[in-house]
Amino acid sequence: MKRYILLAEEGERSLIPEVEQSLGCSLQDWEVLITGVGAINIIRTLDSLDRDAELLNIGYAGSANFEIGTLVHVSEVRLNHPNVTYPEPSLSLSTFDFERSGLSTLKKAICYTNCDFVLQSDYTDCVFDMELAFIASLGFRRLSSIKHVSDNLSLHSYHELTHGVE
Repeated sequence: MKRYILLAEEGERSLIPEVEQSLGCSLQDWEVLITGVGAINIIRTLDSLDRDAELLNIGYAGSANFEIGTLVHVSEVRLNHPNVTYPEPSLSLSTFDFERSGLSTLKKAICYTNCDFVLQSDYTDCVFDMELAFIASLGFRRLSSIKHVSDNLSLHSYHELTHGVE
């Protein structure tokens, strides 16, 4: 079975050693895919992958109240659309059985995926990204995600840390 680490941007590759250390395992045999940011890039990059592949999404995420630098194990993902309400499912993620896994030591939270950078929210104890719900909606059966809190809903702080999307 193929195993992939999914990163939105090349700069997130530097998070892999931090995740390996926290999990207490090596991810060296996993193939790294750079998806690009946002829904269209996700769909174009991942559409042809086997839905039984094992996927680990690693990336930066914002949070209203988690400390910058916190690693978060995402338990479920939802789209964030703060201006309207409509019925939409939450998508649960897998928990991999990493050898000597340190997953239990990580903060566990919901991730809200957005089409734009989140600068304010009433949601707390969660993280915000721009890819995970789109990955999960493609129907992969073995998808897990670990997010590194890069900012507290500040585009300036995100840029200082990551030099990522403009």
